[in-house]
Amino acid sequence: VSLQMMKHAWDNYKRYAWGLNELKPISKQGHSSNLFGNIQGATIVDALDTLYIMEMKEEFKEAKEWVEKNLDFNVNAEISVFEVNIRFVGGLLSAYYLSGEEVFRKKAVELGEKLLPAFNTPTGIPWALLNIKSGIGRNWPWASGGSSILAEFGTLHLEFVHLSHLSGNPVFAEKVMNIRKVLNRLDKPEGLYPNYLNPSSGQWGQHHVSIGGLGDSFYEYLLKAWLMSDKTDEDGKKMYYDAVQAIETHLIRKSSGGLMYIAEWKGGLLEHKMGHLTCFAGGMFALGADGAPSDKTGHHIELGAEIARTCHESYDRTRMKLGPEAFRFDGGVEAIATRQNEKYYILRPEVIETYMYMWRLTHDPKYRDWGWEAVEALEKHCRVDGGYSGIRDVYNNHESHDDVQQSFFLSETLKYLYLLFSEDDLLPFEHWVFNTEAHPLPVLHKDDGNKEENQN
Repeated sequence: VSLQMMKHAWDNYKRYAWGLNELKPISKQGHSSNLFGNIQGATIVDALDTLYIMEMKEEFKEAKEWVEKNLDFNVNAEISVFEVNIRFVGGLLSAYYLSGEEVFRKKAVELGEKLLPAFNTPTGIPWALLNIKSGIGRNWPWASGGSSILAEFGTLHLEFVHLSHLSGNPVFAEKVMNIRKVLNRLDKPEGLYPNYLNPSSGQWGQHHVSIGGLGDSFYEYLLKAWLMSDKTDEDGKKMYYDAVQAIETHLIRKSSGGLMYIAEWKGGLLEHKMGHLTCFAGGMFALGADGAPSDKTGHHIELGAEIARTCHESYDRTRMKLGPEAFRFDGGVEAIATRQNEKYYILRPEVIETYMYMWRLTHDPKYRDWGWEAVEALEKHCRVDGGYSGIRDVYNNHESHDDVQQSFFLSETLKYLYLLFSEDDLLPFEHWVFNTEAHPLPVLHKDDGNKEENQN
């Protein structure tokens, strides 16, 4: 089914928005996101590995030809370093490792080089935004006191280590190792990492902590850096398990109805709200269970299962059986969105991602059942003539579509669904680590300078 869904999403993108970043499936035209500046083709690059894994050979070939002829980074525009890294660099790296086609390696390294000026700050903590023609960077104007954002500068590690591996140029890995160094010498409030860090002073901004937006993938990348290094990156490992310890102590709570959730922390005060993005953490805890201190393995799996259950409830308690952007545990509500601006669903993958990890690591059939519920809801409410659209209010009786088919729907949501219903030997966890956009990157074995080894 996810194969047919992919076909519907891709065919319509091709028909109505080919070469543009994303598709507007209701208006049947292209959608341009300012995250990518004037770089085009986000959906193509994001979907390459999904097409390959699903053996959509014709489509993959067309996509590859587009990349060869048309993917151009010489644009005078400001881009999000984080988004371009996880979608474009990540997508190109995966396409290369899966297919062995040189064009993808070449483009990935070329784009990596264009991102390097973002690190030209007093601390080496990169800017959020970069004009890739002029090399001038800045931070989001809304971010606390000119700060860079934890989830943004903390979600470059996997891709940049691979850029060094594939280019033979150590500078990429050095840039991300330096970020670690800065973080390690800072005092952490209660062992937690605030979401804001000033790249000039090297000091924390506001003491806000989140495992959802602004924080999320930083934690994921600590664990995955260790896994991707063939478990040699002891620093990443220690930072991850220490962070989980602090998260458990200060952020994880149980509702009166017995649902475990991860709250947001604002200078010591908890906000009892959990974002859809935070739902990735169930899969992360389970993936990290194996490396936890031996008496803690079962406990980490249990954490993953509890978060998966809470996130399933957030879906189940809506009219459309699709989860809201954020849901709360206060004022007598549990796992329900209480504010209009949190009731939307934009085809996000995190809950399905967690089901996939929980399935692979426990083989409890309920995770496939829950995944199937999500498929049925997507088909019923998000599928339209011209592709798939997000929904403005999941508690409503009738759909109000937002008219965007996000590139991550093809990259993540559909890939994780496909993997949830596939055998475990498709992209097995001992050989592959998924970046935060679901792009698989091979585990780098210490002994092997040769890349061929890695592609197996």
